[in-house]
Amino acid sequence: MVIVDENSNPFEMSCATEIFGLPRPELGRALYDFRLCSPEERTRMRDGMFTLTGVAGIDAAESADTLIVPNRPDVQTPRRPDVLSAIRRAHHRGARLIGFCSGAFTLAEAGIIDGRRATAHWQWADEFRARFPNVALVEDVLFVDDGDVLTAAGSAAALDLGLHVVRRDHGAEIANAVSRRLVFSAHRDGGQKQFIERPVPAVADESLAPVLDWALDRLGQRLSVTELAATAMVSPATLHRRFTSQLGTTPLAWLTSQRLALACRLIERGESSIEAVARSSGLGTAANLRALMRRETGLTPTDYRRRFGPG
Repeated sequence: MVIVDENSNPFEMSCATEIFGLPRPELGRALYDFRLCSPEERTRMRDGMFTLTGVAGIDAAESADTLIVPNRPDVQTPRRPDVLSAIRRAHHRGARLIGFCSGAFTLAEAGIIDGRRATAHWQWADEFRARFPNVALVEDVLFVDDGDVLTAAGSAAALDLGLHVVRRDHGAEIANAVSRRLVFSAHRDGGQKQFIERPVPAVADESLAPVLDWALDRLGQRLSVTELAATAMVSPATLHRRFTSQLGTTPLAWLTSQRLALACRLIERGESSIEAVARSSGLGTAANLRALMRRETGLTPTDYRRRFGPG
């Protein structure tokens, strides 16, 4: 359920609709029962771009298991009391709460995230910290998963967090299918940088695509940053700089995240041996796989298989 309030950003609403609201005929089922709701019959969207009508009233939020809160660019404007009350009631009954971009301000104003971790768009970090000093603001990351409260840093990071939620709810294979439909990166780790200084390479021969494809075909093998650099025909320092500027992460962190994603897919496809999954994904040992899976998914490999494996 998404609450849409006056002056809400339409982009994040569209991201939520695209990820959670569309039918998935390629998967043979819908993933979520998705609805929009609003405290008004006619909701004026950001800067009067258009008026939203025909959605459910705010009372519909009372039945939501997951509630995406309103986000708006005028962060200084107080949120409506009825919206804040609906968010507090959802939190008290155990619903999962999600804030995209300036949605972190809504959650903080509702008093939901005092003493908890959250993120917000980098341009509002100073204002957020000044207004809500009791919130542990995590700067320069794409999103923060704090269990039942999740926040995304900026507009496009809503897609990253949305895919993370799908992966958490339905597993890596389903998340990959949704990302292919979106033509969007299947797994950008939440800890990656919000602001990438040079997202598009200045010249063609600085593209990381060839070395990324080369590594993805060899995840089960022993790979080092030195080998990646040699394949890209650059020094390790240059490779590190290009990863940081183009992907917002380090070569080793990217490689580990891709290996973990492969391990999840292998478990979902029915590989029964944790040791075999660790070897095939390049993570080495079952102990390393268990530690990484617990850190990134909150589940052990056995629990992950029970939740997302065949049957």
